[in-house]
Amino acid sequence: MSLLSYLKPKGKNGFGYGSTAKEVTEGISLNGKTFLLTGCNSGIGKETLRVLKLRGANIIGSARTKQKAEEALNEIGGGLGLEIELSNPSSIIKSTEEIKKQNIKLDGIICNAGIMALPNLEKSFGYELQFFTNHIGHFLFVTNLLDSLQENCRVVVLSSAAHFIAPKEGIDFDNLKAEKYYSPWTFYGQSKFANLVFAKELARKFQGTNKLSFAVHPGVIKTNLSRHFNPILNLLYSLTEPIFLKSIPQGAATSTYLATNKLLSNDSGSYFSDVNKARERPDANSIEIGKKLWEVSERIIKECIK
Repeated sequence: MSLLSYLKPKGKNGFGYGSTAKEVTEGISLNGKTFLLTGCNSGIGKETLRVLKLRGANIIGSARTKQKAEEALNEIGGGLGLEIELSNPSSIIKSTEEIKKQNIKLDGIICNAGIMALPNLEKSFGYELQFFTNHIGHFLFVTNLLDSLQENCRVVVLSSAAHFIAPKEGIDFDNLKAEKYYSPWTFYGQSKFANLVFAKELARKFQGTNKLSFAVHPGVIKTNLSRHFNPILNLLYSLTEPIFLKSIPQGAATSTYLATNKLLSNDSGSYFSDVNKARERPDANSIEIGKKLWEVSERIIKECIK
């Protein structure tokens, strides 16, 4: 545990920066419930998987290959492994159709997978890869499963405090293909802002039901997400880890809490960090941005699956 884990106070719910996924689910039974998680094979995704299974849940886990998903699931006692490449709509549709074909009803979806700060511009279907993978992929993934959600389902979307470094517009809809400029961190921030806005717009669409949607900043953790960092940044990560960085069990705490805790019905659409509601960019609540992002996302998907 880092030094900050001991110094930072807990929130109103008794949990905080140093809480782990196991601690925030203590006493909760998930017997008979089914959870679906992207990016299940490493980092906080794998820990989330482990704790949900520990509490009795049925698990569906996805990774970029079916083999990686199944290997992670076998380590925790089994589950359904899926191959989902979030930058490939065909892969997403194939796996979500498999879930619907088996008539599986979901109590929770955790959109955990992602990529971060790609040093060079990469694209999928002509669109900047971080936006396409982190947002468009999860947008298609969730919306294609809306009919498979139980009445009390939770959708948890991993955003990031990096949403604060998104462009001043939040989402630069005129530069989603990065034809005007590209910046690794700005575009990562944009994708995480999109994750946050998507969770909020989904919560609006869930109004009148018992379905809930949340966005999460898991914390700063050294995981595979940092694989694209340059040597200097990786050195800084290593040097600051004992002071500031969360452990993987701590990083999995907030999303696991939101997926399982019963006392959150009034918080749908909220942004959480350290297992408590957190400050966010004010424009993330813009209904106009939310509607436009939803419409643009649907249009992009139609372009890609012609």
